[in-house]
Amino acid sequence: MGHALRLGVLGCADIAERRTLPAAATVPGIEIAAIASRDAAKAQRLCTLFGGRPVAGYDALLARNDVDAVYIPLPPLLHRDWVDKALRAGKHVLAEKPLTTSRVDAAALFALAEEQRLVLLENYMFLHHSQHTHVRDLLAQGAIGAVREFCGAFTIPPRPAGDIRNDPRTGDGALLDIGGYPIRAAAHFLPGPLAVRGAVMRTSTQTTVVTGGSILLGNDLGMAAQLTFGMEHSYVSRYEFRGSTGRLWLDRAFTPPPDLAPVVHLETADGTRTVTLPPDDQFANVLAAFAAAVTAGSTPPPWRDGSIQQATLIDQVARIATVVPI
Repeated sequence: MGHALRLGVLGCADIAERRTLPAAATVPGIEIAAIASRDAAKAQRLCTLFGGRPVAGYDALLARNDVDAVYIPLPPLLHRDWVDKALRAGKHVLAEKPLTTSRVDAAALFALAEEQRLVLLENYMFLHHSQHTHVRDLLAQGAIGAVREFCGAFTIPPRPAGDIRNDPRTGDGALLDIGGYPIRAAAHFLPGPLAVRGAVMRTSTQTTVVTGGSILLGNDLGMAAQLTFGMEHSYVSRYEFRGSTGRLWLDRAFTPPPDLAPVVHLETADGTRTVTLPPDDQFANVLAAFAAAVTAGSTPPPWRDGSIQQATLIDQVARIATVVPI
């Protein structure tokens, strides 16, 4: 491809306006070509801010010859159909998490992308922040001895009644949108395969969607991951490792702003110390990784298996969890 990656955006979601489009403006080799909405005024407003041509309707954007790839920040239950349409239209796809709501659908979309020789990336953007590489290095150096357990939590305050997470037709609650973060982090750090050993979820009697819960994962080495998620809490975004000689923890693990200098805390028999890391922009990093994969033209992508394992674990949680309406 002899030109910048011409990116189209399907929808004017809040995450696109606040984080993804501002980051795209900082990444060399990416051009915002078009932004589509069912509301022409919304598309025009974002184009005024970030560039590109406003397009009425998602199908119309997929039909454009001046769009090489699309970013899909639509509600979770719409991802499968629009990712499929985009791939069949010959577009590379960066899709917000979760890629789909099932392992079968996730595997089918990656198979289609490989058949079409297109790049498909599920946007768990936190995986592209350098703080997690530093954490992995510290663990590999034996900073807390042998890792025994992982604990992860991502919780947010209750959302307004009209938020898509509260709509079973589009967002379908906290498991898909929020619970995926600590699950993905556990799978990123712990050797696999992981399996769900137990889960408890709460659902709203008003909306029927999942509002929060706890999950226990384990592997064949005896390592466990204790996870908490939900949208009925105070804000927490952290993980912790417990090892044979100490523990390590990190706050703002999943949603650090680009100007935040992350702090890793280490506690051993010698005392507690902190390691301050340089700021990083995980949204710019994921866009750069996506553009690089398109340029390299290599399939299957290295992240395919992680996304399929993620969908498998979410399937297992939904299947075996004890569900308590509240």
